[in-house]
Amino acid sequence: MLYDEWHANEWVFMQLKEIVEIIEGKVLSGCVWETVEIQGGCGADLMSDVLAAAQPHALLLTGLCNPQVVRTAQMADVAAIVLVRGKVPAQEVIDLANNECVPLITTPYGTFELCGRLYKAGLPSLERRIASGQDE
Repeated sequence: MLYDEWHANEWVFMQLKEIVEIIEGKVLSGCVWETVEIQGGCGADLMSDVLAAAQPHALLLTGLCNPQVVRTAQMADVAAIVLVRGKVPAQEVIDLANNECVPLITTPYGTFELCGRLYKAGLPSLERRIASGQDE
């Protein structure tokens, strides 16, 4: 079975509140976030990768802390942003996330460990497979 076929048939929803507990996160934005449903995750530091590969309603794990992260999340219909390695953005980024009602969370863990924790908890990937150009 192809990944996309499995993915379409096996939706796993987690509330953001559960995810914040799993990743020992701290919510930085003040909009309502507890009941936001997350369908899967993706990790990227290149915002072009987010636009190319992230599917809607994903949780974005990133090390970038600039306004472009929030704007890209909006364009890609990302459900929430997690900043890795304890990063805290400038107040202007937090204000933008509040204005656009994009949950913004920081966690002490790195991207690799976060992916493992979330996958183990049952959260699937929401990254589109990129064709390699070779027959599979």
